[in-house]
Amino acid sequence: MEHDTAGDPITGLKWSRRTTGKIADLLHQLGITISANTVARLLHEMSYSLRVNHKMLASDASPDRNLQFDYISALRTRFQRRRYPIISVDTKKRELVGNFKNPGACWDRSARLVNDHDFRSDSIGVAIPYGIYDVGANRGSIFIGISHDTPAFAAHSIARWWQREGSDRYSRANKLLILADTGGSNNCRFFAWKTEIQSELCNRFGLTITIAHYPTGASKWNPIEHRLFSEISKNWAGEPLDSYQKILKFIRTTKTQTGLAVNAYLDRTHYQTGVSPSPEQLALLHLKPHDTLPRWNYTIAPNL
Repeated sequence: MEHDTAGDPITGLKWSRRTTGKIADLLHQLGITISANTVARLLHEMSYSLRVNHKMLASDASPDRNLQFDYISALRTRFQRRRYPIISVDTKKRELVGNFKNPGACWDRSARLVNDHDFRSDSIGVAIPYGIYDVGANRGSIFIGISHDTPAFAAHSIARWWQREGSDRYSRANKLLILADTGGSNNCRFFAWKTEIQSELCNRFGLTITIAHYPTGASKWNPIEHRLFSEISKNWAGEPLDSYQKILKFIRTTKTQTGLAVNAYLDRTHYQTGVSPSPEQLALLHLKPHDTLPRWNYTIAPNL
């Protein structure tokens, strides 16, 4: 065991890469008859315990990580003082719609039987939840796509949120701050994302859009992750998502003690992948990168 043991120098907790069955077999070779259960009991007495990996170490690949966090904080303070809306956006995990296992547990008299394999051919379709979290109002909106997670889907979802909710809630605002990750459909490197924002939000509603991206590997700091998506996951935990109606119902009934309310909409539009903006669209892009970390921070203004 000496060369297969690791330990925490602070707590004294030890762990081994060998299973109790393998340890028992090795002891048998030494003439010591012992069961795997007895090995487990003895290991507990010696401060060993079953452990799993914990995702607690944040990668810090970018030297500009802290600078970007400070800049986002300054942007949020500036928009809040002027009572401009701030939204956090992202795409939640893609779900298969059907009688499939959903992680988590719920109270019931018996276990719900689901398919033993998650085959796409056995599903009704896919559900791609694009989320918009209104930071100031503590309100969430989820648009369920049925085809692909593309920049067009992301921009159209934000535009529909503004048309249905944002314009009423912020009737006097002409500026909007969007907090997003660096990847996914709202990737900071995608010109398709920027041209869609230009046409769907800036030109259509006369909004000036400021977009700030969280550094690579820092998506968990995006407010939508822990204020909206986590609550939805808890609300439908252990429930097979076997219909679009059920998915919409669970999202709409997600609430918290702090007053969170969520709306949900089904988007049946088919979004094509691999679509690049045309030269005409790029020519009309009114993009102004910020002086601070321009690859992550920029403003798009309407074409007058």
